[in-house]
Amino acid sequence: MGLKPRIETAFERLLFQSRWLMAPFYVGLVLALAMLLAVFMTELFYYVPKAFVIGERMDSNDAILAVLTLVDMSLAGNLLLIVMFSGYENFVSKLDLDGEADRPPWMGTVDFSGLKMKLIASIVAISGIQLLKTFMNIGKPGHAMDETAMMWGVIIHLTFVVSGVLLALMDWLTAKTDRH
Repeated sequence: MGLKPRIETAFERLLFQSRWLMAPFYVGLVLALAMLLAVFMTELFYYVPKAFVIGERMDSNDAILAVLTLVDMSLAGNLLLIVMFSGYENFVSKLDLDGEADRPPWMGTVDFSGLKMKLIASIVAISGIQLLKTFMNIGKPGHAMDETAMMWGVIIHLTFVVSGVLLALMDWLTAKTDRH
């Protein structure tokens, strides 16, 4: 009879410690953030001269597309940070950052439900930007209008929007029910 609790306790400790297997995933996300930064800087260095060079200067639509591209990457970077910090704190270990003045106020307060909502909101924003970029390229030389691809882009974006609304509704309903 005394053996079962020890085995059970050992198993539970092993199970609990297995959360550290997630740590390499977060290291990978840090590398993905660095990769995104490299692409962002490449895009920035590509567009900045075009904005200021006389002759081959970009027009207002090209400037808007360039800004949307950079905003899109910024949103993706923000999404990575939210997933890294919230995921690590929710599933691996609390970040011990006592005395850190720059700690964002949301850190340590985003639970799994909040993480889902921030994730879907970012995906909807990124999808919307991609769709807007597609629409702004209509009629430009070298950008053939593929009605089927545009239709699917709208359908996919609306799917993300509906998914976000349904996730919010499920969270709201869950909050209204009695806990067991």
